[in-house]
Amino acid sequence: MAQTQNPKSKYDLEERTAKFGEEIIKFCMDIPKNEITKPIINQLVKCGTSVGANYSEADDAESKADFRHKIGICKKESRECKHFLRMSTVAVPDMKDTARILWKEAQEINLIFNAIYQKVK
Repeated sequence: MAQTQNPKSKYDLEERTAKFGEEIIKFCMDIPKNEITKPIINQLVKCGTSVGANYSEADDAESKADFRHKIGICKKESRECKHFLRMSTVAVPDMKDTARILWKEAQEINLIFNAIYQKVK
């Protein structure tokens, strides 16, 4: 994902988080469905797409406190993605390389939101 991304869009958080959600959906569509993977897929789609949705809400925040709260949710959801991506590699070891790329993107996004959260007090 990050390898084919336009360098300019790397700094457009709305686009970057939307692309991340799209890549999470594609990844989850490729995961074989079974008793173990279904809950992982469900959680991963929820948190992976929630990052961008909450960033969009933060962008339209009604106050500084509301903005910080929404950014905090982005931070939590991106961290949750890292967890479920890790679990997906245990459930489907063949998908480890793709999961690793997505995990790195989730980590970068998480660090960005951590920095924003810390600056807004």
